[in-house]
Amino acid sequence: MFDLKDHPHRRYNPLTGEWVLVSPHRTNRPWRGQVEKVPPEQRPVYDPGCYLCPGNTRAGGIRNPQYESTLVFDNDFPALLPDTPPGWFERGGLLRAEAQPGVCRVVCFSPRHDLTIPEMETSAIGRVVDAWVGEYSDLMMRPGIGYVQIFENRGAMMGCSNPHPHGQIWAPSAIPNEVAKEHATQQAYFETHGRTLLSDYVALELELGERIVDANGSFVVLIPFWAVWPFEVMIASRRPFSGLDRMSPQERDDLAAVIKSLTTRYDNLFEVSFPYTMGFHQRPAGEESPFWHFHAHYCPPLLRSATVRKFMVGFEMLATPQRDITPESAAARLRALSTVHYRQRGEDNQGGFK
Repeated sequence: MFDLKDHPHRRYNPLTGEWVLVSPHRTNRPWRGQVEKVPPEQRPVYDPGCYLCPGNTRAGGIRNPQYESTLVFDNDFPALLPDTPPGWFERGGLLRAEAQPGVCRVVCFSPRHDLTIPEMETSAIGRVVDAWVGEYSDLMMRPGIGYVQIFENRGAMMGCSNPHPHGQIWAPSAIPNEVAKEHATQQAYFETHGRTLLSDYVALELELGERIVDANGSFVVLIPFWAVWPFEVMIASRRPFSGLDRMSPQERDDLAAVIKSLTTRYDNLFEVSFPYTMGFHQRPAGEESPFWHFHAHYCPPLLRSATVRKFMVGFEMLATPQRDITPESAAARLRALSTVHYRQRGEDNQGGFK
């Protein structure tokens, strides 16, 4: 008889309308492919050559203030420019282009060069959440902004060029592809059922329990049934709200807490600073969009160890994404891990990392 744990199958993603191939039997295959280098564990508290450390001059020639918490500034080399003139190009209905103005910002999470999110105190992560809320609220009010994408690329494996703890915000004039997919599916579900898609999905996952990693009063951490990356995770709010600016003070605190617990579990999985790309999905600018349900996606590339990564190539690029480790087994592994960071074990954990 067909068994999700043993037999190849595909799973549907109701947020995008797409499918992912799951091949559980491939977890036993030998690996003779590329092996990554493990990043260094020790970094200085302050790096005089880092363009994100307090007081240092950035690559664009601007000197950072002696900031003590978070620092937000316009990206010195942005992918989007606010003064891009309007315009479009079209030939034969097949060649189309249009101008894309927008804003790109950088958010430094901490003045300390040696920390990552899981090594920061929950209160310090809370200040990062506050910065995200402020930037989202401000950018959503600016004329010509269509969407605000807040994200973090962590680790050189995910293209991060500077280990100083930081993330980015890109706010283009148009709604990006992945967000447009989720916008359409959530709207259709809400119009049919009168509830947000993720309200029903989170309730179902809580009932089943097998893909839950963590939870608190405001948020649920789970590996989606349709996850593509081996240890991909979604953080979804229990209460349906459409964006960061709709959170209560308690929800802000709870978001900081689940971010710390999840990223600590990630680091503890292979006892390495775990690479990932994460980002929030929330309502676009304009209408209130009551069908939008706030959530975050975490997409880490590691597969078997700190040195073996998942590659999206071949069939994945040309046909359908594919995974070997089932979401259920990945969730069980993450759920079983400690929320005390491996670098803190055996230490006098009076105050943790600052």
